[in-house]
This record gives sequence, structure tokens and C-alpha cells, in this order.
Amino acid sequence: MSAILTKIRNFLIPSETKKSEDGRDQWPSRTAFLLASLGGAVGQGNIIRYPSQVFNNVGLQWFVPYLMAIFLLAIPTLILEVAIGQAYRGGAVAAYNNMNRRLRGVGLASIMVSSVVVVYFVIILVWIMTYFRHSFTSPLPWEGRTEEFYYTQVLRQVDPTPGVIGPNGVESFFDYNGMGLVGEAVGWSAFIWFCVYLCMFNGVGITGRAAYFTMALPIFMTIILLGRCCSLENAGRGIRLYFATWDSSSIASGQLWQTATGQVFFSTGVGFGYYIAYASYNSKWANAVQDATIIVCSNCLFETIAAFAVFGVVGYLDINPSNTPRLGAFEIGFLTYPAAIAAMPGANFWAVLFFLTLMLLGISSTYPMLDVIVTAIMDRYGHKLQRPIVAAVLVVVAFLISLMYCSQFGYYLLDGVDRWINNLALVFVVWSELALSTTIYRFKDVFTETGKPAWAVYNGGYFLGQILGVAVGHGVSGGAGAGLGFGIFFLGVIVSVFLCKTPTVSAPRFWNNNAYLKRFWFLAFYSGNQLRRDLNVIVGSGKNWNIPMFWSPLIRYISAPILFIVYSFAYPEFWTLRNDPVYIFGFILAHFCLIFAVCALVLPRYYDVFVPMHRLDDGKRVAAPGVLENLIVGQNEDMVETGSRSPKLSDDDLKEKP
Repeated sequence: MSAILTKIRNFLIPSETKKSEDGRDQWPSRTAFLLASLGGAVGQGNIIRYPSQVFNNVGLQWFVPYLMAIFLLAIPTLILEVAIGQAYRGGAVAAYNNMNRRLRGVGLASIMVSSVVVVYFVIILVWIMTYFRHSFTSPLPWEGRTEEFYYTQVLRQVDPTPGVIGPNGVESFFDYNGMGLVGEAVGWSAFIWFCVYLCMFNGVGITGRAAYFTMALPIFMTIILLGRCCSLENAGRGIRLYFATWDSSSIASGQLWQTATGQVFFSTGVGFGYYIAYASYNSKWANAVQDATIIVCSNCLFETIAAFAVFGVVGYLDINPSNTPRLGAFEIGFLTYPAAIAAMPGANFWAVLFFLTLMLLGISSTYPMLDVIVTAIMDRYGHKLQRPIVAAVLVVVAFLISLMYCSQFGYYLLDGVDRWINNLALVFVVWSELALSTTIYRFKDVFTETGKPAWAVYNGGYFLGQILGVAVGHGVSGGAGAGLGFGIFFLGVIVSVFLCKTPTVSAPRFWNNNAYLKRFWFLAFYSGNQLRRDLNVIVGSGKNWNIPMFWSPLIRYISAPILFIVYSFAYPEFWTLRNDPVYIFGFILAHFCLIFAVCALVLPRYYDVFVPMHRLDDGKRVAAPGVLENLIVGQNEDMVETGSRSPKLSDDDLKEKP
């Protein structure tokens, strides 16, 4: 018996973690990495948030912007995160430091976003566990009083005294009367943090094992729920709303495009830093581009299929946009679904199954965010600290901070912080990843070939065009903003091309036909293209998928501007909520993340404390235009001629040889 128990223990908690050739911990298998990464993407939001967004924009026209956002935003961004984590062998700060020391703040800001989100994310799991506990009571206690049960028994919220915004400004602020802790919420919070600790305390060895349970089991349970909900009476009525309705008029609606883009962005989970951290534990030569594509497509496929269950419930309850106000994620998860379950035969079984599924999906999304922080600390102090102790301290600290969300006004506080962390900080972090990485990477090469004035004017036009364009777009009109933004950008292009000296290094193909085209190519595309080529030396080796040629122009000139437009919508919204203290708190907290990202651009040396000591100089490079870099940590000055390092380079790469 003891031998069997020992085997079970060794399987669940491996005594030795697999190591990469450079000595870094490595995932037990590629499947473990993919499941753990999918856990970060696939959460309860796929089951409750996605259907609410589709319901509010019901019809097949939803999939036009949704699919475009997948291919123009989610996949390109995730390729960047997985590739730099794998190639640079470090968490968010170490990876961006390796790209350029001025990008350290972007990595640190992504860690801050994860730190804030993981604390309040747990309270949603607390509510789920409250429902789970009551699911064993027959009849279900929310039967016939779904809203009352949710607000009084689960949230235990006390309504605030509303504030007033008058014609002359704020006349009074919201006053939150209920401030006491909710005992059950505190208990469930402690339980959930303990579960999170068990899933990640010993590194990727145990996380890989946990992912099979927290990710694979909910998929199986979701399939069971899908079958039951789609077999309900009149379920077809709701499913037709989802997959057999078309409203061509809404295609022109900016709301549809903004909502679909936001859903893909938030659902994929880029910007939190855990993809970078998890990819750093991959084999250095793993197929990063294929992995990123699999993660995004699997996540979107899961939520698209899982939504059939919700729309089966929608048909069963005879709900449609004409007789129901707009639904939020919490309404779907804690009101609509429970109401339908209570009316089903065998209600207790389906309630247990549903809330257990949500809980496991939530756990699978929680421990990756905490792993981001652990990875950053171990990268910096791993020679002094033990990972289980670091994880334990972080879990205790996170639990103590999360107590403020376990209060009678925790729901309001969560909403106030979540709105601005997601709509401001997270979007800005990802925009910074895309825009700054294709601007600053190996910028000394561009200085050498074009001169500093031309580089400054071109990039000034690029960034100023976005900033002033969206400002005028909100203040005057969308057309005026677009005209000004493009005007500033094209003016910067023209002036910089004439200021630019003619590069001595060849540009690829068409761009090498005359001096002006060559100048423009170096100013507009060199940094992003060189990042792609250097990463392909590692992630595109052997039979791996290469990062394609169009990737760097895509993330710089399409993905980044789209995100900046999405980011800009947050400020007008805040103006209408400026008399609410919880929204003010969340707004200020979000801007701390922005400040950390921006300050590193001008003061990188003050971020040395966050970077592993032996890697402080990884982001420093000598100018070597057109030459591929050998991406070996600690040897960034080793350069090789194009084609001499990678076993597999595309014809385009070979033709860029200077």
C-alpha cells in the first residue's frame, strides 16, 4: 500500500523537475505547457462573459470582427510573447530587458497588472463556491428568487448612498455604508488560495500535472453541460439567435467592433506576462509560433462551442434582446444559468456540475497570474530563495490583500478596479509591447544607417498621430480624428525621409530599388523585421514554423493602433463616474502601471533592481545593421552573418544579407 501511495505522490509532486540544456526548469511535456497556457486563457469568462457579449450583439455578424480580431490582434501578439519568453529564457522583466533595457518597464507593468487582477479574481471564485455549497441543498435555495439570493446571500452587499454630478461638477460622492467582512467569503478565499498554492508551489513540474486536472476535466464537464442545455425544451430558439440570425445593419456599428475586439483581447489573456513566463520554461527550440496559434485558436473555439449551452438556456427561458436588457457576465453566470438549472429535473446534479466547472476553470486562470510574480522573483533571487517559500509568502500576502474584496462592498470595489485595470492598464501594456518593441529593438542600427533626427521625426509622427488622432476623434468627431492622425503620420514620413541619410546596408527586394524607398524601409520596418529575423534564429529552427514576413508590419501598423483606439475609450467613461471613490481608486491604480511602463524608457537604470544581476547588460547591443544576432543569454555581442546560425531560414531572410 505504501508503495502505491509513494507512486501517486511522485506522480503528483515530482521529486525532480526536468531541466533544459541551459539549466532552467522545463515543462514535463509540450502538452503540459499547452494545457497550462490554455488554463490562463480559458476561464469562466469563456462560459459566461463571451455569451453575454454575443447576446448583446446577437447574430452571425458578430463573427466578422471577432475573427478579424483573432488574426489581426490575438495571434500576432501571442507570437511575440511566447517567442521572447522562449528565446530570452526569462520572465516578463528579463525577457523585455533582453530585447532592450528601456523596455523593462513594459515587463514590470505586465507583472503589476497580474498582481492586481489575481487578487480580485479570486473573489469571483468565492461567489462560485458559495453557489457550489448551496447546490447540495434541495430544493435549490435560489429557486424562485434568483436575484434576491445573489445579492443578499452571495454578495451580502449593502447599497451605497449615490453621489451627484451637477452642472458645475461633482456635488457629492458615493458613500459606501457596508464595510464589514463576510465570514463565508473569507473562508472560501483562504481555501481557494490554498488550492492555487498546490497548483504551482514547486514549479512547472507540478503545474504541468495540475493543468491536466484543472483544464482537461472542465472541458469534459463542459461537454456534458453542453449536451444537457442544448436538449432543453425550446433550446433551438436560442441557438437560432446565436447561429442562424443575421443583422447587416449592425456591421456598421462601432459598438460591435469595439466589443468583439475587446472580447478576443481579454479572452486570450495577452499582457499579463504568464505566456512569457511559461514559454521561458519551454525547450529553447520549441515550436513557438505553432504553440501560440494553437493556444489562441483553441481558446476561441472553446468559447464559441461553449456558448451553445448558454443559448440553449436562453431559448429555454424565452429570453431575447427584444424582451431583455443587456446582459453582463455576472448576470449570465449568477442569474440566468442558476434560474434555468433550478427549473431542470435533477437540478442539484446540474448545479454541482456547473459551479464545479466554473471553479476549476477559474483556478486554472488564477495560478498562471501568480506564477508571473514567482517567475520574476526567482529570475532575480533564485540563487538565494526556494520557490515553495516564495510561493507561500505570495499566497499569504495575496490572501490578506484580497480580504478587502471579501467585504460587503467587495462587489463594487471589484467593478471599480477591474474596469480600469482591463480597459486602461492592460490595453496600454499590450499596446506598449507591440509599438515599442518594433520601435526600440536594435534602434542603434537605425541610427547608424539613417541618423537620429530622421528616426526621431518618423517615430514622433507615428506616436503623435495616434495620440492626437484619438484625442480629436473623441473631442470633435471620428472623421476629424482619423484625418489628423493620418496627416501627422504622413507628414512625419515625408519629413523624415528627406532628413534621412541613405543607408549603406541593403534593404530587401522592392525597397532596395532607390534611395528614398531604402530610407523609408529602414525607418518604418527595420526594427520590427530585425526582431522577427533574430527570433526566427531560435523559434524558427529546424521544422518549426517561422514568424512570417508580414508579422512585424502587422503588429506595428494595425494591431497597435487598434489597441490605442480601444484604450482611448476609457477616459470619456471615467468622466461620468468621477464621483465614485472605488472608480477613482481603480483609475489611479491603473495609471501606476502606465507610469512604470513609461518611466523605464527614460530612466532604465532605476529598474536594475528588478533584473537578474548577471543579465543587466543583456539589452545592450553594438550597432550591426543587417546582421543576425545569436540569441544566447549573456552573449548578446556574439553576432553571426545572416543564415549562419539557423538551420532553417526563409529565402527572404537570405536575401537580406548585407
